[in-house]
Amino acid sequence: MPYIKSNGVKLYYEETGKGYPIVFVHEFGSDFREWEQQVRYFSREYRCITFNARGYPPSGVPNSLKKYGYKYSVDDIANLMKQLKINKAHIVGLSMGAYAALIFGLKYKGMVKSLVIAGVGSGAMPEHKNSFYDMANELADIFLKKGSKVAANIISNSGSRVQLKNKDPRGWNEFKNHLEEHSKDGSAFTMKQYQALRPSLMEFKKEFKKMNLPVFLAVGDEDELCIEINIYLKRLIKSAGLWVSPKTGHAINLEEPAEFNTKVQNFFSTVERNNWKNRDKVSVKDIK
Repeated sequence: MPYIKSNGVKLYYEETGKGYPIVFVHEFGSDFREWEQQVRYFSREYRCITFNARGYPPSGVPNSLKKYGYKYSVDDIANLMKQLKINKAHIVGLSMGAYAALIFGLKYKGMVKSLVIAGVGSGAMPEHKNSFYDMANELADIFLKKGSKVAANIISNSGSRVQLKNKDPRGWNEFKNHLEEHSKDGSAFTMKQYQALRPSLMEFKKEFKKMNLPVFLAVGDEDELCIEINIYLKRLIKSAGLWVSPKTGHAINLEEPAEFNTKVQNFFSTVERNNWKNRDKVSVKDIK
């Protein structure tokens, strides 16, 4: 199995295809396998790299809370790219992975060709902060006390996951089965140290206002915890475009893979032709 080492933790990765590199960063409830429909599509023309985050076997599962958190996840992307001799790449992230990708764009902007930020921002809005913190810690305790199978049943039947269940029962069942296989310790530590404690994206307002990287925001219109923050980011990041997928929940790449792939491919093509422009200043004159 291929691994790289990042801050003392082994990270499992897979490479498929040749061409300009794309690095895919998975969400909390998934792992590298949930990018399969994207890898099969993009690897015809791109070098696709998927990897499992720390805490997600076959990557290492540190037994200390101090080895988890968004800062580690951001550096893990950089260390992966450096060890695979990738100077610059398209970075595609979903949810937890999208959060890491956005902060990666701030910290390592020279390594970014573009950012695809899907389903980002759960718990970011002020009115959601306390309830999200409580939910994250409660779910972490369920992983530790009752195991991944019980936690997977709760997550997969939540209000932003039933859309996948209703559209694609077979795909939903595969997602649930993969989640049941996750490390209870790795999941709990990730939830406690990363999900619960990460700063709200609104705390990076000054940094995002200066961001000048091509950004493609994608969110489902039934992903209730993420809609407002994506609109906020669209208004804040002058180089961002926003796609809202109708009748779609959190796992947008699994729910609408054909449309997701097409939208992202068009974005990459525009970026690679140096034609992804910043928002015209005239269009923001009425925003306060």
